[in-house]
Amino acid sequence: MEIPPIAVDCMWISEKMIISMHHHDPRNIQIADYKYELPDDRIAKYPLEERDASRLLIYQDSSISEDTYRNIADHLAPSTTLVFNNTRVVEARILFTKPTGGQIEVFALEPGDEYPDITTAMLQTGKVNWKCLIGGASKWKHGQVMEKKVDGLTLRAEIEEHLADSFLVALSWDGDMSFAELLHRAGLIPLPPYLHRNAEASDKERYQTIYAREEGSVAAPTAGLHFTDRVFESLAAKNIQTRFVTLHVGAGTFKPVKSDTMQDHPMHSEFIDVHANTIAALATDPSIIAVGTTSLRTLESLYWMGVKILLDPSISLEELEINQWDVYDHLQQHALPREEALQHLLTYMHKRQLERLICRTRLLIAPGYTARMVSGIITNFHQPQSTLLLLIAALVGPDWRKIYEYALANDFRFLSYGDGSLIRL
Repeated sequence: MEIPPIAVDCMWISEKMIISMHHHDPRNIQIADYKYELPDDRIAKYPLEERDASRLLIYQDSSISEDTYRNIADHLAPSTTLVFNNTRVVEARILFTKPTGGQIEVFALEPGDEYPDITTAMLQTGKVNWKCLIGGASKWKHGQVMEKKVDGLTLRAEIEEHLADSFLVALSWDGDMSFAELLHRAGLIPLPPYLHRNAEASDKERYQTIYAREEGSVAAPTAGLHFTDRVFESLAAKNIQTRFVTLHVGAGTFKPVKSDTMQDHPMHSEFIDVHANTIAALATDPSIIAVGTTSLRTLESLYWMGVKILLDPSISLEELEINQWDVYDHLQQHALPREEALQHLLTYMHKRQLERLICRTRLLIAPGYTARMVSGIITNFHQPQSTLLLLIAALVGPDWRKIYEYALANDFRFLSYGDGSLIRL
């Protein structure tokens, strides 16, 4: 039975709004409530031969149906805009061999703090400082320089500083090759740890979207792995708009939540990079669907940056960063229409003559969060007890369990190389 709206102080407040008012603070979320059994044989170790042959679970109004990615345009209205993350995965794993024969793995996470953004750092020639994880760090003596021969040149690595959860490593090489090109030649594709296998030649192409452009991620925005030229043609034929934003995915995306509650889980920080003309278009798009959790976090971050600017028009670019609890602490009480929030952001960029907004975000989307930019998401199936699963639960509520139970019962393939879903809000 439908509960009628309730009159309160001359305002009509629906049942749904009342429920959202009483939403719990995400800090108190017990991560154990977001556990489900994922047998190892349900994790797709390799992608299907054809990207768009992957299965597509469609969730709308609590009901579930199925199709394949090849036919995704059939499930989208012509007025829809799809937003993709065009980041490109870099070959971030570099293996060095010690004179004694032992191996040291350097995993290049993100640039040192002296660089304004990832793109600038990737274009450095001759040397860079990079925050890295190090496999076998205890065997790397202080002051020791590791060397690796790459296409006739020598790459050198030395630990500069031990940071809280990584190392700052000085990398240097001969010649005028950019760091991006050096990684391309010297490094390996960083496959997700849960695949429990080494990267193979095929992963260089398949662990990359066909529209990947901006170098800087250490993990693929996997929702986009299913899209082919054929799918893009079918979207264009139906007049479905496609737009591109950039969020450089960090290794933190795989970081399991080890604390009992979200209060003690530090959300990872990632760079977003979005053109002003894209923001202007998004302000008036009637219906936006994010392709992937990273696109969704980028879009929602742009919205809250607009709200921050409303509250402080002279805010610095550094202060514009969306922190983990900003929305829940104070921003959501100042929520605006999407067009208005993005207009504040565009005015801010225009005043500062910024054609691109490059900024960090640590936005945590978890139950208690209301999506402001999107009417749906296209996404793969995520690990139990992960921040990505919390994001899905924030969008669909307890029905996340219904979606995942259906996918498990009907042999859908899980995680990065697996199948996916179209979730409508």
